[in-house]
Amino acid sequence: MALSPEETRRYARHLVLKGVGGEGQQKLKSAKVLVVGAGGLGSPVIAYLAAAGIGTIGVVDDDTVSLSNLQRQIVHRSDAQGLTKVESAQSFVAALNPFVELMPHVLRVDARNVASLVDGYDLVLDGTDNFATRKLVAEACQNVGRPLVSGAVSMFDGQVTVFRPGGPLFADLYPQDPDDVDLPACELVGVLGAVTGVVGTLMAMEAIKLITGLGEPLVGRLLLYDGRAARFTELSY
Repeated sequence: MALSPEETRRYARHLVLKGVGGEGQQKLKSAKVLVVGAGGLGSPVIAYLAAAGIGTIGVVDDDTVSLSNLQRQIVHRSDAQGLTKVESAQSFVAALNPFVELMPHVLRVDARNVASLVDGYDLVLDGTDNFATRKLVAEACQNVGRPLVSGAVSMFDGQVTVFRPGGPLFADLYPQDPDDVDLPACELVGVLGAVTGVVGTLMAMEAIKLITGLGEPLVGRLLLYDGRAARFTELSY
């Protein structure tokens, strides 16, 4: 898939980057990536994948933009309040990179639709804020053989990992479902906006690595970020 002269100028820093280059940029352009959730984590994921030139980005979310989102959900603007988050993200992507197509899915992910959603893309990134949905998406990716970049945040902390076909599973990381009291919603305990930026950007980085074949993905490794201590910790599973 050839790059146009404008794309060549747009992605110039990638094209001279050893390990990416023209071949890697063409892989990014050909990729179809699904982002589950257009909130705190989905926002930096969408922004950096669109900027990187991912050809097709599907976004799944059934929520609308509210004022309390704007402290961390950076693809949405004040004048987008009341719009669906997918519609708002679509406007953001169109303004940032006209060479990227955003496929809107204004719906809630559930057991009836998750398999067909995941099956239509090469790679999935899940930034949803509840464990049940994350488990559902992970199991669907496992069943249809799609790699998954999974991230989560709470208060000042976050985590990222990658599940790839043939590698360790979501059930290996979470052999038992945690209690709801162990995973309080951000509406109750809060979240520092910049933490979602750190973790969401790491998720985008893992996706770019998987698509281009660059580096070593976080397969079988959980990367933990402690924002207050400015410290990363890695656990194997």
